[in-house]
Amino acid sequence: MEMQQLLSMGFPEETAAQALAATGGGCPLKATEWILTHTQENTSNDNNNDNLNPNNSPNSAHFQPKLDRFFRFHSKPPPSTPSPSPSPSPSPALNEAPPKDSSEEKGGKDHDEEDAEAQHKKRRKRETAVQLPPLHEPLSERMRPRRIDEVVGQDHLLGRNSFLRSAVDRNRLPSVIFWGPPGTGKTSIARAIVSSCPSSSYRFVSLSAVTCGVKDVRDAVDEARKWMKKGVMKEKKRTVLFMDEVHRFNKSQQDSFLPVIEDGSIVFIGATTENPSFHLITPLLSRCKVLTLNQLSPEHVSALLRRAVDDSDMGLSRSIEGIRVIEVDDDAIDLMSSHCDGDARVALNALEIAATASAARSTAVGGVVRVTGEDAKEALQCKHLAYDKAGEEHYNLISALHKSMRGSDADAAIYWLARMLQGGEEPLYIARRLIRFATEDVGLADPSALMQAVACYQACHFVGMPECNVNLAQCVAYLALAPKSVSVYRAIKDAQKAVTESVGQNEGVPLHLRNAPTKLMKELGYAKGYIYPPDVDNPSLLSQSYLPPSLQGYKFLHWPSGHNTDQQGAI
Repeated sequence: MEMQQLLSMGFPEETAAQALAATGGGCPLKATEWILTHTQENTSNDNNNDNLNPNNSPNSAHFQPKLDRFFRFHSKPPPSTPSPSPSPSPSPALNEAPPKDSSEEKGGKDHDEEDAEAQHKKRRKRETAVQLPPLHEPLSERMRPRRIDEVVGQDHLLGRNSFLRSAVDRNRLPSVIFWGPPGTGKTSIARAIVSSCPSSSYRFVSLSAVTCGVKDVRDAVDEARKWMKKGVMKEKKRTVLFMDEVHRFNKSQQDSFLPVIEDGSIVFIGATTENPSFHLITPLLSRCKVLTLNQLSPEHVSALLRRAVDDSDMGLSRSIEGIRVIEVDDDAIDLMSSHCDGDARVALNALEIAATASAARSTAVGGVVRVTGEDAKEALQCKHLAYDKAGEEHYNLISALHKSMRGSDADAAIYWLARMLQGGEEPLYIARRLIRFATEDVGLADPSALMQAVACYQACHFVGMPECNVNLAQCVAYLALAPKSVSVYRAIKDAQKAVTESVGQNEGVPLHLRNAPTKLMKELGYAKGYIYPPDVDNPSLLSQSYLPPSLQGYKFLHWPSGHNTDQQGAI
């Protein structure tokens, strides 16, 4: 066992055997000390040979390529052990300074040793400054752009003449709110614009409304004010406070941002996937500019995936231990970029999963891993759909369904219905909307449409998903192809307007229209003068009025006399 350890350090078998024999063979550490001590003595006796060829002797200090790895597990080397000569290709994992030799204790150092130590310190400083991300960090996090020039997509926000790029170039960032779908770059752009400012006059503080509260915001503001005061910190800096998912703060919590944005204590950047008009208070919107991020196109997502594959330091190869070369087929990239629904995070996560699965099947250690289209399908499982049953996309899709039926486009209506069902929408919600549509947009043009919609609701209630999808599709197609009339819809709106906007108190019911079930009511004139239409031969010739006196002759329902349909244009 001791012999194997010494051989694994790079010592020749003959030297290892001599060291074990000299030290009793029980401790590899003592044997290593013996080898180093005798190596130094041999080196001192034959400097000329070592200078001509440092590797020609089995006792040379340069032939132990794995020695540093062994000493990483020990707190410090023995004090009597002299330092070996610096290796031409030192191990980057060794971060300890070289031990001092006897000449340093006497206050003297030759020129070569000083140069070697200086180079070693520079290397350590460089290795500390550039630290690779941990292997467990997700690929989507490692591939965040560091500068705004690295951001893919969103050219309308970061173009050459855009307001945001101009603000970065002038080193004066405004308070903004990024609104867009998930995975479009809200957090990445916020970080990138801070790091892209010409001078380091901004510091970036990131919080999430999911995990923090007003106290955390106050602590961040207090720290920001300290940085603004000269002499308190090393240098004066403004603070960019980034609040992710800001729509999750309630109104009172959002109020905490108002004074610190107004007095300039912080530069506020918020990120939200929900419509700011509905979820953010008006005073906050008046202090921040809302910037809308668009969904990424497949070309943009494909560019991000290829960047992750080509990046050897931060990219896909860092996700799999022992694998440095990963090849991804074009059809795999095309599949992931087109099935992520514009979400870069979904695509990058799928790429990482596909590469991991492919590497697990590979038998060659350290070889080439190839990600195919089948790997991409397995990673995605199904197409990702951006849909939130209580969010912006929910209302966008139901609006598209309603407008398609109103425009008598059955194909488009069925498509939007399928989008909602695949996104997980409750079928009874869609059926309720169809009942409303049957009266609002079809109305008197086809009164049986309401019966169709009510029957569809009952079918969805009895059957449920996924079988009720055909019930919904039949009703959607019927309503889309039916004749349209909005006469009833307009009539009730006009009548409600007359009720709410009438001047003064609403008039009472005319006496002849009132019921008179008692003698007293009859004596007061209730129902006096009322003509019962069935008793009249031609009721249409009656001159009896039914509206209050101020509304006599007013028409709410515009329905042509003698017509069974009224195909008026929808509102």
